[in-house]
Amino acid sequence: MKLYFSPGACSLASHIALKEIGVPFETVQVDLRTKKTKAGDDFTAINPKGYVPALELDGGDVLTEGTAVLQYLADLKPAAGLAPPPGSFERYRLQEWLGFINSEIHKSFAPLFNPSATDAAKDGAKAVLARRLPIVVKALEGKDYLMGTFSVADAYLFTVLSWAPKLGVDLSAFPTLAPYLARVGARPAVKAARAAEGLG
Repeated sequence: MKLYFSPGACSLASHIALKEIGVPFETVQVDLRTKKTKAGDDFTAINPKGYVPALELDGGDVLTEGTAVLQYLADLKPAAGLAPPPGSFERYRLQEWLGFINSEIHKSFAPLFNPSATDAAKDGAKAVLARRLPIVVKALEGKDYLMGTFSVADAYLFTVLSWAPKLGVDLSAFPTLAPYLARVGARPAVKAARAAEGLG
């Protein structure tokens, strides 16, 4: 398998999942601005959408969209416990979390990455995050992780929340999040994925 990634982007969640399940894989770094791989190849030939993650399987199929990639990887090695069994109610709860993180948290960061976004647009994005993050905080009450045990939803949430400091999003109003991020960040697979991407 090959994971196409950009350092610190949402593809980090898939990188974490791959490290968690312990299967062999290669990584291919992508410049999201030029849409070129580190070797100079056209990334849009792999993923016409032009963004990461993209997971190229050994048979040649390519899977895109982080929420799909994360569930695929979790199902490759069910014993790793990164997702509840398919068809179970808890699996739908996981999909609920992945959808929420994707549409309500991840996408709310988008204007903050855009150099042409107005201050009003950026303030609006921060206001949306301030309304969404209490939902996460409430879900973490009395739990170490969103689903009780570590899942691909935590890999995704950790990834997007790790953008907050460099984008000027103050998380101090949500004191539950600092120990949560520290807990996820201390996992060996998370450390290994971050180190492999040059994130320390």
